[in-house]
Amino acid sequence: MVENISQSYNLVQFEAARLYDGDKDSVGYVLLVFNLLRRQIAQLEDTKEATSGQSRRPDLKTGNVLMTKGIRTNARKRVGAVPGVEIGDIFFFRMELCTIGLHAPSMAGIDYMSVRISQDEEPIAVSIVSSGGYEDDVDGDDGLIYTGQGKEMDQKLERGNLALEKSLHRGNDIRVIRGIKDVGNPTGKVYMYDGLYRIQESWLEKGKSGSNVFRYKLGRLPGQPEAYKTWKKIQQWKDGTITRFGVILPDLTSGCETLPVSLVNDVDNEKGPAYFTYSPNLKYSKPAPRDPFIGCACNGACLPGNEKCDCIQKNGGYLPHIVNGVIVSQKSVIYECGPSCQCPPTCRNRVSQGGLRVRLEVFKTKDKGWGLRSWDPIRAGAFICVYAGEVVDDFAQELAGENEDDHIFDGSRTYQPVEILPGDSNNAPNLPFPLIINARNAGNVARFINHSCSPNLFWQPVLRGNSKEFDLHIAFYAIRHIPPMTELTYCYGMVPPEKADRGKRKCLCGSPKCRGFFY
Repeated sequence: MVENISQSYNLVQFEAARLYDGDKDSVGYVLLVFNLLRRQIAQLEDTKEATSGQSRRPDLKTGNVLMTKGIRTNARKRVGAVPGVEIGDIFFFRMELCTIGLHAPSMAGIDYMSVRISQDEEPIAVSIVSSGGYEDDVDGDDGLIYTGQGKEMDQKLERGNLALEKSLHRGNDIRVIRGIKDVGNPTGKVYMYDGLYRIQESWLEKGKSGSNVFRYKLGRLPGQPEAYKTWKKIQQWKDGTITRFGVILPDLTSGCETLPVSLVNDVDNEKGPAYFTYSPNLKYSKPAPRDPFIGCACNGACLPGNEKCDCIQKNGGYLPHIVNGVIVSQKSVIYECGPSCQCPPTCRNRVSQGGLRVRLEVFKTKDKGWGLRSWDPIRAGAFICVYAGEVVDDFAQELAGENEDDHIFDGSRTYQPVEILPGDSNNAPNLPFPLIINARNAGNVARFINHSCSPNLFWQPVLRGNSKEFDLHIAFYAIRHIPPMTELTYCYGMVPPEKADRGKRKCLCGSPKCRGFFY
């Protein structure tokens, strides 16, 4: 697996410069390789019987492999910001922090390094992870009271605790990573980089266990973008303790989705997008020109490793998703269980049919009309939504007016392969026929996803088992981890040269790799 992924990137090992001092591209590369390999290991382990007393930790295996192979960055410890890591970035595994140099220990909450003072060396803290394992407290919006290391007995002023004490006197910046409960995985956490803090004071007190513990009060440096503060505000929106400013409709879908989708405008006075009927379904105006995919005969849920499941065999012998609806890799087509399959609606091979899994909002952007973003953190590979609307043929598309193509998905365009998510082919998604979906009059949240030249979503053809008709759909997945309140985008694709002047518009995606236009 590692060799295949390395070959896909045409890069066996980072050069020394990127290994020790990274940038945004190298951090993004390492995280994407980490998540792709972790998902493939998890898929493989799913097919094996669990061994008593042996924990399945594909995240630890992945981290160890990448560190050994030299596929990591920012390996040199440093005080202050880490190149390529931005405040508000999120992670779902501690090993991710290690591979990008944000926090070196995979278990310990305090990371420190030695600095030379005249002839002597002393430790100073460079980062801490506050994840609820100790008695940490939030001290206002920009503060934290952190508990030192040691649970079994009175804490000692050594190792990480000593480093924090020394940092108090030296006044050096310390990176703070907040561990937050993952609503999509009750046993997991989301780790959010909250920026630079400094220790303001320390003291010794009796902890809840009766032992003496060190407590350190940290204050967040001013002038930094909001991160943890935004997450807390979103929780209050969900709890109803505060009202989301600018809400036009609390649920744009009128109950059609499993989760409400807010319609929000906190930019100007526009009251909403042009009228359309909200529908989460895809409608074919006429039968599709292909043979149907029959499906499986599994009476219970389709289980990983089941060689008798026709749907699994169509997917190359594996379920295409691991837990939490996370896709393993991009495929030319995914074969999902459908109406003609005998498995229940809860089957793991029906990911695109279960409705929304994250809390979304349609919002007014500053310069691109209406867009889509999530209140929840989204993990790499997570399912977002399908593209709903009415399937039309390309002749109807030819007749579409110049200004009437704002809400059309065009699968007949040329799409570059998702280079950062190599799958079973080097080709772009291979649709059985040129699928074009019109969501102008009826559609779902997907009609609001804007274009970007550096998107954070990709689309995936999904064929559902249906003996009566051809049942092809378009599903969207996250390319990488997406922090809350980040706009969701995908690439709209390119048109043939003979149509290059039609529908061409100025691109405002703001990406460093922006082409300057889109169709």
